[in-house]
Amino acid sequence: MASACGGGCPNPKPTRSGKCPIDALKLGVCADVLANLLNLKLGSPPVQPCCSLINGLVDVEAAVCLCTAIKANILGINLNVPVSLSLLLNACNQKLPSGFQCP
Repeated sequence: MASACGGGCPNPKPTRSGKCPIDALKLGVCADVLANLLNLKLGSPPVQPCCSLINGLVDVEAAVCLCTAIKANILGINLNVPVSLSLLLNACNQKLPSGFQCP
């Protein structure tokens, strides 16, 4: 059976492993979303490319993935990690787990 995502879909049965099950480099698509949320860019870039990568992940996995991207500067802008993480998760209808800190 062929996948509509070409193998790039998140794990349909996420676990609470605290690890990022997707390639963090793919999260570069979240840069425009975050820049817009931080008022660094005019217009409203679509959140779908970013959110589609983390939808289906449990909140802690989504947070770990975004932390990895932010800390590795994959998004291309220097950021306040806790604020950026919270903004991106909220834009994708995810929640920052209580007491979560980027590893």
